Amino acid sequence: MDIAADYTMWALFARATFIVKIVMVLLIAASIWCWAVVIDKLMQYRRARREARIFDEAFWSGEPLDGLFDQIGTNPDGPSQKIFVAGMLEWRRSHRQDGGLIAGAQARIDRSMDVAIAKEAGRLQRGLQVLATVGSTAPFIGLFGTVWGIMNAFIEIAEAQNTNLAVVAPGISEALLATGLGLLAAIPAVIFYNKLSNDSDRIVAGYEAFADEFATILSRQLDS
Repeated sequence: MDIAADYTMWALFARATFIVKIVMVLLIAASIWCWAVVIDKLMQYRRARREARIFDEAFWSGEPLDGLFDQIGTNPDGPSQKIFVAGMLEWRRSHRQDGGLIAGAQARIDRSMDVAIAKEAGRLQRGLQVLATVGSTAPFIGLFGTVWGIMNAFIEIAEAQNTNLAVVAPGISEALLATGLGLLAAIPAVIFYNKLSNDSDRIVAGYEAFADEFATILSRQLDS
């Protein structure tokens, strides 16, 4: 097949100018990076929800909190466990040797769990900025490649002094491919950024709800 009449994706890429080729490669790499982030986050959020569900069942099973803390230890793996351990460690540190409580225990426990929640929220949201960046910039990068390609196509048309559609079409097709790749990278990035951001917010809201419930339980013990 004559490459001049070949309009496959590879042929369009092969005929494109060097700048447009760089734009296309960048957009393809950005798309692959986005999908890698999406797959990683979907798996991470699935693990986080499963861990939260298992821990929630253990926490509300009626087992004493000290016993649950001793089972988990001071180096937990799951996010919910880390929040629980942060509160329990501060709870135990707030007891004096005579069994009394150091003043301000409730505030310190709340702050300890807030710090743990903030760390887990940071882990959940890490990488989402990649999707946001690609979603907002990929169409413009693709448009730059298209403008550059069309500019060169018109220069070639002017040099050939031939405006026949068969002469114009290949250059414009190559240029428009850059816009297509930009949209191909941007659309999934925007969709999954919104979805994963909402999923992250819901998971963090669950951690905050648990921390509030746990703080209420400890507050009752402090008051008693």
